[in-house]
Amino acid sequence: MAPPLATLVEEPGGGEEVARGRRKTGLHAALHRWARARIPFRFLSGGGGGGGDGGDVRPSADLRVLLSVLACPLSPVPILPRHPRNVASSAQYIIEQFRATTGCAKIEGAVKSMYAAGRVRMAMAPEPSGGGGGAHEGCFVAWQLVPDMWLVEMAVGGHAVAAGCDGRVAWRRTPWLGAHAARGGGARPLRRALQGLDPVTIASVFSAAEHVGEKKVDGEDCFALRLDVGSSVLSSWSDGAAEVIRHGMTGYFSQRSGLLARLEDSQLTRIQTPGAPAMYWETTVASCIADYRAVDGGAVVVAHAGSSVAHLARFGADVGAARAVTRMEEAWTIDDVAFNVAGLCPESFIAPEEVRRSRCYDDATSKP
Repeated sequence: MAPPLATLVEEPGGGEEVARGRRKTGLHAALHRWARARIPFRFLSGGGGGGGDGGDVRPSADLRVLLSVLACPLSPVPILPRHPRNVASSAQYIIEQFRATTGCAKIEGAVKSMYAAGRVRMAMAPEPSGGGGGAHEGCFVAWQLVPDMWLVEMAVGGHAVAAGCDGRVAWRRTPWLGAHAARGGGARPLRRALQGLDPVTIASVFSAAEHVGEKKVDGEDCFALRLDVGSSVLSSWSDGAAEVIRHGMTGYFSQRSGLLARLEDSQLTRIQTPGAPAMYWETTVASCIADYRAVDGGAVVVAHAGSSVAHLARFGADVGAARAVTRMEEAWTIDDVAFNVAGLCPESFIAPEEVRRSRCYDDATSKP
């Protein structure tokens, strides 16, 4: 299952004391006003993490699941160091085609930061019994500093979550779980950035992928590139009760345009507590990516729309041969993209104080 998430803060950044200090400079207040000017106010009325009515109202169980799985999941693999590029393999050739189509070469080295704002619509898929299916609308803003600092803030149905990475550790915060570092430490990119929004990161992440065949996606012939997480990394994601057995990601790149058309990933986790039978949780997310447009004066092409379908399956001894499956859906549109945001700096991405005090953070930051 995707790690639990992260509450909409007043501005980019984490630690409250540090944030107060930064507010005095006026920089982050200006960034905050700039982002909020692009977002419908009704989505942000519950910005403190409660419901739109105020108070301590918490999201419904359905909305908590939707936000936990779909709002801010991480990529299973980190951004890789840059290597000399060549076309010695079919996978590298496919990535070079993607780079050429999206204009990566034009912005690498020139673009230091990125901002995006968009809208989302999430829903539990209707069940045969008639339950579920209620839709929740919201919006998000995301900031990114090259190469591996980012922050996303999302408000859906009057409730807010956030996630970020300070270049060393990724973290999440939700009203119901608070703030915490992602298991295993390390700086992993936001999956939402891989949904066509950040072509440079997409090219980097898939630069080590294996070409595993071809598939037709929405009528489009595509090349399939596969990435699987190594056993040592999976072990670092596990704890006493939960063992991550596998996690992999596949990107489907159009043979005609070279663009990423579909992104799929899945994770299987085994959970067993003392005296209880083992249970298995499998989370799969498939995203279709569309509406690529030129931005930044035509220098680069990014996707402005898409949709995801997620399945959360539970199976084990107490559910017999049947799998209990929850199906979720999300659709999103990107309203605004900007590069080289003036004033955005590493201090904008400091993790929340609770995360910086955690053992996970200490372990990750002490590694060479």
